Amino acid sequence: MATGAHTEHTGGKPLFPPFNKETFASQLVWFAIFFVALYVIISKLAIPRLGGIIEARRGQVEGDLAEANRLKEQSDAALAAYEKSLADARTRAQTLANETRDTLNAQADEARKKLEGQLNAKLAEAEKTIATTKTSAMSNVQGIAVDTASAIVQRLLGTAPASSAVEAAVADALKR
Repeated sequence: MATGAHTEHTGGKPLFPPFNKETFASQLVWFAIFFVALYVIISKLAIPRLGGIIEARRGQVEGDLAEANRLKEQSDAALAAYEKSLADARTRAQTLANETRDTLNAQADEARKKLEGQLNAKLAEAEKTIATTKTSAMSNVQGIAVDTASAIVQRLLGTAPASSAVEAAVADALKR
C-alpha cells in the first residue's frame, strides 16, 4: 500500500526507482564518487571564481563608495566656498550700498545747501525789490492821495485848497 501512494500519478509505475539489494552498494559507491568529484570541481573551479567575482564586486563597491565620499567632500567644499563667496558678495553689496547712500546723502545735502543759498539770495533780492517797490508805491500813493484830496475838496467847496495844507493833511493821515 505504501507503494500505491507513490504510483497514483505515474500510471501504476513506481515514482522512485526500486532499491535493489544487489546494486545498492555499488550505487552508494558511485554516489560517493560523484559527490566527491562534484565537490572537488565546485571547490576548485566554481567557488574560487565566485569568490573572485564577489571580491571584485566588493572592491568595486568600496571604490565606488570611496569615490562617492570623495565627490561628496568636494561638493561640500564647493558648497562651503559658494556660501562663503555669497556671504562676501552680500557684505560687499551692503558696503557698496552704504557708501552709495552716504555719497548720495552728502550730494543731496550739498545740493540742498546750494539751493538754499540761491533761494536766500533770491529772497533777499526780492525783499529789496519789494521794499523799493513799496517805497516808490508809497510815494506815488502820497502823491495820488494829495491829488485826490485836492480834487475832492475843490469839488465839495468849489475852490482849490492850498497844496501845502493838503500835503500836510495826507501825511498826517498816512502816519496814523
